[in-house]
Amino acid sequence: MENSISIANDEKIIQDLLPEKFNTTGKVWVGILTAICLVGAYAYYRQLRYGLIVTNMRDYVSWGIYISNFVFFVAISLVGSLITAVFRLAGVKWGTPLTRIAEMIAVAAIIFASIIIIVDMGSPERFYNLFIHPRIQSPIMWDVIVITTYFFISILLLYYPLLPDIKIMLRFKEKSGPRLYKFYSFLGSFWKGSHKQYLLSKKAINVLCIAIIPVAFTIHTVTSWLFATTYRPGWDSTNFGAYFIAGAFLVGAGSVVVAMYILRKCNHLEKYITEDHFDKMGRVLVLLSLLYLYFNVNEFLTPFFKMKESEAGYLKDLLTGSFAPMFWFAIFTGIILPIIVLLFKKGRRPLPMFIVGIMVVVGAWFKRYLIVTPTLLHPFLPMHDVPATYRHYFPSWEEWAISFGSLAGVMLIVTVLCRIFPIIPIQETLTEHHHETVA
Repeated sequence: MENSISIANDEKIIQDLLPEKFNTTGKVWVGILTAICLVGAYAYYRQLRYGLIVTNMRDYVSWGIYISNFVFFVAISLVGSLITAVFRLAGVKWGTPLTRIAEMIAVAAIIFASIIIIVDMGSPERFYNLFIHPRIQSPIMWDVIVITTYFFISILLLYYPLLPDIKIMLRFKEKSGPRLYKFYSFLGSFWKGSHKQYLLSKKAINVLCIAIIPVAFTIHTVTSWLFATTYRPGWDSTNFGAYFIAGAFLVGAGSVVVAMYILRKCNHLEKYITEDHFDKMGRVLVLLSLLYLYFNVNEFLTPFFKMKESEAGYLKDLLTGSFAPMFWFAIFTGIILPIIVLLFKKGRRPLPMFIVGIMVVVGAWFKRYLIVTPTLLHPFLPMHDVPATYRHYFPSWEEWAISFGSLAGVMLIVTVLCRIFPIIPIQETLTEHHHETVA
């Protein structure tokens, strides 16, 4: 009797967690994201055809919104894999429903971080020179190495835990359809579910989790060095590595919270992604917000006291000048308000957490824009006899279209992955359910 009840419970969990076909809302969502991506692709075609002149980047601002997006995507991808790695290595059971969401976000974000760099190059055919004529002295070369390494580890960290779930999904050919069934067969045909395979898979996942932690820290540290190895005001800081990592933790956790809420609502996963998960993630967000606030104070207070002539104009522009509204919006929206809201238990419920997650992500994007643009408009050695337009920067419609297209691309990849694969690991959920029943 107990055995039949257990089998019935297992089947209920499997049915709840199997990927569902898109309903009308899902199809409309995919259509909107695809349309935005196509507009971005057209804008990039114009950039390829006419050159970077279609952008508003000039001699002053040679990096613009593209590099802001690059840093933003790298930040989001960082915590996705770190959440997975830390939860798995520490044996944190409550994190099981969140690990795959984090992995999907990490893979999607690192793909577009790589693409946006090629977009920023202007002449993508020169990309191969990085491999033909590498210069290990350049932080750009280090970035290419760690991003490539991080990408492949992230793919494997998503793929290996999927293997037991693929075996389960192969049992439901009528639900997945013939095309997805063939795809699942291709991905998991060798997986038999034997004890030896489980042990080997567990060992491989542990190795990947250990490996990805230093790689994840390295990727954001190296990205910060692209800025910090210059003498430009605002970038000439030894604080940048830790500052970038703290910010990456915050925006990555915020993006996971946003995805948790949307996927929970759209796929009716309230039983598996509970209010307790939001409460715990809220506590994590408070800690990360306080940490990032500390690094922001440290980043700006020290040069403010010294007020070197080279940095005076940059700081005044940022704190009280033309960039002040954006700066204080990013600080209050992305750091201060989330701390105030999440300190209270009511603020850590699903809907407030969703709103806070959006605030953190939006604030983080503006923060990355502020890292890039104000500094470039205040060079250490100002240029003379340049057109007045060079002293200001606002992205052209092509830049906005490509940027929104890349953001839509990340969301489209996550959406498609959620349609193809279970959002919550099925086998791990079954195993934990059995342990709870025995206990």
